[in-house]
Amino acid sequence: MQWERYKGLDIYANSELSPSLIEKFCQLDEQAKEILKVAFERLGLSGRAYGRILKVARTIADLEGEKDIKCDHVAEAIQYRNLDRKYWKR
Repeated sequence: MQWERYKGLDIYANSELSPSLIEKFCQLDEQAKEILKVAFERLGLSGRAYGRILKVARTIADLEGEKDIKCDHVAEAIQYRNLDRKYWKR
């Protein structure tokens, strides 16, 4: 899915998305935006975490064969980010 999506863009994976490409390829519906907003408020996430969460959510959606990122994808990506902070924070 990623190769097809990024044909002609000189990138091959979601991890390579720039901020402008995140905006283009990681669109969220209102419910997913609200989940992300609440997570940022409660977990004190940084702006940098925003892009990382969206890239992971995009990948989760791809693995499930979904064209669009859904609430479940965002919630799962937030959980992974929270685990990352818990076990790798120094």
